[in-house]
Amino acid sequence: MMTSGMTSANRSDWSTPQMLFDALNDKYGPFTLDPCASPENAKCAAFFTEADDGLTQPWSGRVFMNPPYGRQIARWMQKAWEESQKGVRVVCLVPARTDTAWWHEYAQRGEIKFIRGRIQFGDSRQNAPFPSAVVVFWEEGIPW
Repeated sequence: MMTSGMTSANRSDWSTPQMLFDALNDKYGPFTLDPCASPENAKCAAFFTEADDGLTQPWSGRVFMNPPYGRQIARWMQKAWEESQKGVRVVCLVPARTDTAWWHEYAQRGEIKFIRGRIQFGDSRQNAPFPSAVVVFWEEGIPW
C-alpha cells in the first residue's frame, strides 16, 4: 500500500505541495529563501542546491525549509534553529518524529503545528506514510 520510494533511502527530497506552501507563505512569509532545494522543486526565487550546501551558507530574511528527510535532518534542524537566533524566521516542514533526538533537541524549541492527515508530496501517487508538522523558529523566540 505504501510507495516504496517514500520508505526507502533512495530519495529524501520530496517536493512540497504548492497549496501547503502557499498557505504557509501567507501566514509566515513572504518567504525569501529555500535553503535545501533543487531547481526543479525550489519554492523561492533564492535557493541553495545540494552543491551549494545550505548548511554552510548564511541564511537571511524569511526562510521556508523542507529538509531532506534522511539522517541529515538533525543537522538541518540545528541550522534552522541557529539561524533563527541570528534574527531569521525559519518555517520547517518536517516529519512528526516526536521520538527522535532532533525533535527533542530542536523542534521543541519552536512553535509546532501538526498537520492533519498525511501529505501527498511531489509526484507521489500516494500520501506519505508518516505524519508531518510545521515547526516555526521565530526570529525573536516564540511569540506567546
